[in-house]
Amino acid sequence: MKISKNDILIIFPLCSLIILGLIMVTSSSIYIAEDMTSDPFYFAQRQSFFLAIGIIVLLAFLLIPSEFLYKTDWIFMLMSILLLVALFLPDVGTSVNGSIRWIRIGPINIQPSEICKLSLILYISGYSVRRMSEINSLRSFLKPLILLFIISVLIMGQPDLGSTAIICILVVGILFYAGISFFQLVLLSLLIVLLGYLAISTSPMRLARVLAFTDPFAIDVVQNAGWQLSNSLISIGQGGWLGVGLGNSFQKSFFLPEAHTDFIFAILIEELGILGGLILISLYVTLFIGLLSIAFDSFKKNRLFQGYTIFGIFLLVVIQVFFNIAVNIGLLPTKGLTLPFISYGGTSIIIMLSLMGIVLRINNENKLL
Repeated sequence: MKISKNDILIIFPLCSLIILGLIMVTSSSIYIAEDMTSDPFYFAQRQSFFLAIGIIVLLAFLLIPSEFLYKTDWIFMLMSILLLVALFLPDVGTSVNGSIRWIRIGPINIQPSEICKLSLILYISGYSVRRMSEINSLRSFLKPLILLFIISVLIMGQPDLGSTAIICILVVGILFYAGISFFQLVLLSLLIVLLGYLAISTSPMRLARVLAFTDPFAIDVVQNAGWQLSNSLISIGQGGWLGVGLGNSFQKSFFLPEAHTDFIFAILIEELGILGGLILISLYVTLFIGLLSIAFDSFKKNRLFQGYTIFGIFLLVVIQVFFNIAVNIGLLPTKGLTLPFISYGGTSIIIMLSLMGIVLRINNENKLL
């Protein structure tokens, strides 16, 4: 099959991001890996293993017709809910840093909330097509909201406010694009903001992070809730335009927590400079353009489920990139969210590559029409 412009807009930035991500995971995790396991390349080796699995899953999704995903979207959703419920069963959920977000299967920790993102994109896209003629009715509008409420409760119980926020924005974004009224959008947005406010105000830890975000270098917070953000800003400040050189970060030496996961962008800026950060952002922008191009192509060919699915994937990647970078540079309070294709994380990279497999499959189908 002939390679199209959309193929290039997806495959080139995707391959570049994967390579850059593996390099940065290797660089940012050397000290903590050696301290934890006596093997400086422990996390790099695991990330390579996860990438191999992710590429296999990507190729598998390339073989699955998108119509099959449309007909079985409810199965994906049901499996995700069952996995979220399983987290709270005795001896099933694994606690890390006080959060029960993982199910351990052999050497792999599965994060159900990441799987839920994929399932929700498929299910809400399918639901929007099946209920298109009545999406503005109260009954059809309430059904996905009830589902969203159930999932939000399960994810907040872990607790994981970041994933809950992303899932809420995903559902609202797809439903709005599918045709819910502006009034419904405003009502839903206000409800989400209210719930977010309650989640923050009733949690001392989250409230401390918000207060630290306003002044992370204040004497009373810099050693506590402001530690991550202040060290992230120091890391970025040390990078300058060209960086201190690959592998030469000072902050990754046990000063910046989660340097290979949530705060890998700060290490990238420190080592590769603002120029390296701009190259990274340009790769993401190229990927965004490719996703939108395939989504619009699907809509032009009246392939609504495929269009909504690609639009949902576009929203997910944009939101996670924005949230992660914004947290790293101090535009948002500290929240644990990975940088797509760059941060260390098994379930995250596998799900992202799965989504890219769906994207490439839909694009191939579009080319045949």
